[in-house]
Amino acid sequence: MSLIQLTATDLLKKLSAGEVTSVEVTQAFLDQIESADKQVGAFLSVTKDSALEQAADVDSRRKAGKPVGLLGGVPVAIKDLLCTKGQVTTCASKMLENFIPPYDATVVRKIREADGVLIGKTNMDEFAMGGSTENSALGKTSNPWNLDCVPGGSSGGAAACVAASMAPLSIGTDTGGSIRQPAGFCGVTGLKPTYGRVSRFGLIAFASSLDQIGPMARTAEDAALLLEAISGHDPMDSTSANVASPQFSQTVGKPLEGLRIGLVKEHFGDGLDSEVEATVREAVKVYQSLGATISDVSLPHNKYAIATYYIIAPSEASSNLARYDGVHYGHRCDEKQMIEQLAAEKKAFEESGDEEGLRNMDTSLVRMYRQSRAEGLGPEVKRRIMLGTYTLSAGYYDAYYLKALKVRRLIRQDYDTAFKEVDLIVGPTTPSTAFKTGAKTDDPLSMYLEDLYTVSANLAGVGGISIPCGFSTTGMPIGLQLQAPPLAEEKLLQASHMFQQATDWHTRRPELS
Repeated sequence: MSLIQLTATDLLKKLSAGEVTSVEVTQAFLDQIESADKQVGAFLSVTKDSALEQAADVDSRRKAGKPVGLLGGVPVAIKDLLCTKGQVTTCASKMLENFIPPYDATVVRKIREADGVLIGKTNMDEFAMGGSTENSALGKTSNPWNLDCVPGGSSGGAAACVAASMAPLSIGTDTGGSIRQPAGFCGVTGLKPTYGRVSRFGLIAFASSLDQIGPMARTAEDAALLLEAISGHDPMDSTSANVASPQFSQTVGKPLEGLRIGLVKEHFGDGLDSEVEATVREAVKVYQSLGATISDVSLPHNKYAIATYYIIAPSEASSNLARYDGVHYGHRCDEKQMIEQLAAEKKAFEESGDEEGLRNMDTSLVRMYRQSRAEGLGPEVKRRIMLGTYTLSAGYYDAYYLKALKVRRLIRQDYDTAFKEVDLIVGPTTPSTAFKTGAKTDDPLSMYLEDLYTVSANLAGVGGISIPCGFSTTGMPIGLQLQAPPLAEEKLLQASHMFQQATDWHTRRPELS
């Protein structure tokens, strides 16, 4: 078996035993990127030279008998909305196309300290707004299982690079399903931790009360390894949970006795593809065979989750993205051309005697703001900013935003009630398998409904994971979602590992020409 087909855990064993060097491992994945990414388009940038330098440093310390970090020379890909010092961080947007941060995000720093080799930055929906990675302003990403299909989003590049064996580990972010949905579409493992488990410092924010950073990998065992490296309290993030971070890599293999699993009745209704439902129900039988008890639970306010999310998330986006004005940093329009346009407009108003037009003309500063944002931001980002600005405006705040916050609390209460009866909630990750590129771009609502089963976990702040559980008749992966109470990532990973020990769906890889 070639190096790129090995899991991160297996690579680490070989590295520790001296059977292979980090430079050899890193080069193998760089070669795969060069070969496969022409088709897939998972990466926005590849840091070949610095990755090989990092790998060589790990090798020299290991050879000298010095300690190395938890990740010990294993390559890691980073979603391109986490700040990387001295390296372009674009958020897949023209607005930040040339932005070079002066510091590392906490997660990036922790990966460096754990001796993970940073191999490149992955494509995504612009500012993490989307469910297909079609909203990237900087390139297209395809699903490695079918290049005519989307990889999901917004962490589409992060999922696709793992599925296509271009990286053994990657970092994604999840605001409404953006780790779990692409993991389901691409047949990999993706974990959204509890809100606060992983520091958000250095994350370019979309919706600050919903965003969470998490691992994407081939197996739950690998996800546990990466989560252990990046989790923990961070004084630089006021929302970081001040709780001890378990050694997830040491406990992931511990079997769960007396596991109680709940099936959400609301997740098996209208909108769910029959093939996905049948596959998920077969996966639940695997847990039964492993000794788990299955019962029905209800999340009655789940039906309001999409509506609630698409009020709260755009509202927070409207606030967060106000900083991109072309002044402090980010894209700025061509000022010379803009001033010439203003002069031409003024002349036209004067010649026509339009005094009202003259009075209402933009100042050069206002025009620079407007034009910079119009040029730098894509259509989906503009749509969400406008939605959020509307719901926060005078006269609508109470009717929409405040009401959404109240429903959000009810959604959390539903989870609290369910978790009194069961240890985990299990169901489909997505209503269907990956759809064809372009199939939903003209229908934003149908795109939003792809997050039907994932957004509620973000609203409630609980953890969730997607693991491969089968394939459709067309050969596309199907994901099984597990959700757990706050800070119960150990249980999520253990239950996922149990399933993967009993099945082989996670071992299958797409064939790329």
